[in-house]
Amino acid sequence: MTESPDPSAYERFVESRLRESLADSPVVMLEGPRQSGKTTLARRFIAEGYVFRSLDDSTTLAAAASDPVGFVNSPAGPLIVDEIQRAPGLLLAIKAAVDADRRPGRFLLTGSANLLRQKQTPDSLAGRIDRVTLLPLGRGELLGRRFSFIDAVFSGDAPTPGDSPLRGDALVSAVLAGGFAPALARPTEARRVRWARQYVESLIDRDLPELARLDLARHLPRLVTMLAHHSAALPNFSEHGRALGIDHKTVQQYTRLLQDVYLLRLVEPWHAHALTRLVKTRQKLFFVDSGVLAAWLGLTQAALARDRQRFGALLETYVHGELSRQATWSETAVRIDHLRDRDDHEVDLVLKNSQGQVFGVEVKASATVGRADFRGLSLLAGVDPQRFVGGVVLYDGDQVLPFGDRLWAAPVSALWG
Repeated sequence: MTESPDPSAYERFVESRLRESLADSPVVMLEGPRQSGKTTLARRFIAEGYVFRSLDDSTTLAAAASDPVGFVNSPAGPLIVDEIQRAPGLLLAIKAAVDADRRPGRFLLTGSANLLRQKQTPDSLAGRIDRVTLLPLGRGELLGRRFSFIDAVFSGDAPTPGDSPLRGDALVSAVLAGGFAPALARPTEARRVRWARQYVESLIDRDLPELARLDLARHLPRLVTMLAHHSAALPNFSEHGRALGIDHKTVQQYTRLLQDVYLLRLVEPWHAHALTRLVKTRQKLFFVDSGVLAAWLGLTQAALARDRQRFGALLETYVHGELSRQATWSETAVRIDHLRDRDDHEVDLVLKNSQGQVFGVEVKASATVGRADFRGLSLLAGVDPQRFVGGVVLYDGDQVLPFGDRLWAAPVSALWG
């Protein structure tokens, strides 16, 4: 597949959700990582009468800081404010404008940081704002195929292998490439790796200092490396702190900031009262993009050819990213958790819908699947059989095979149908 260097060439499946939000909410926040395509998507609304203002422009930023009320109220039509986290003081002016006129679609904000969680943010705009997340490109968007694995399995459908399977080296290549359009546009693996490493360095050097005071910023590159080695695993902040010689609370604070700039995500443990042996207190960590993770760890095609075992966590990170993207636009609202009990039975990802139904996803970087690979899924099924929709072990193969009641082995390509 030839990747386009132009991010506007891709259909972004979350656009329909964005339009729904603009139709009934006075303020909509389009948030997500830098370079995920937020500005490109927001610019599509200029043709529909929106005025576009980017706070990455120094003059525009100065005007916003000097006269926030005038900045917000001067356009005759609806306003797009790009990279709103650079001028959080605008939120008070936006709140006042919306309180005076609550017509839907008045403001479309984009942000590369979770601004609404920051202490310096003057107002949350509660009741006035709807949030839409745009993540890097998913495989379905790259192929131009809109398919929701999440909707399908919660409708009771068995997984299907799809007609665009990825196996072996092709699967490794897709996982290493990730979903950032600027990286995909690079002609070689070496160029993609260079872009991704500079991307992380820019977050550390520019974005994080804009969000918070970082007294121990010199430790951030090593902390990012430690956390990268724990993608698809349970980080231990106390151990990380001891290794860095800093307090574990500082490690947690900096990890939250890395989450706020969408470099990584922390996934909560799933639990049920019927199962008391679950490890309830530990979050699981995932990098948002498998390509960025691989680049930071120095994992290339050649490195994985020498040591295939390192591909497991990388593939699970990729699957988490694919499901996270689908969760932003699927009709079925889900949260993504993980399960682990004190006997080390685990389910990599637990999808839970608003009715409390669950579907389990295990990820295996192998071309073979055995009964033992369903140990965690069987545990999940037994907790509440009435709410257990099903479970799948995604593997490096090309067949969908049944392994019991509502249990399947399926290719990773089942995620995009």
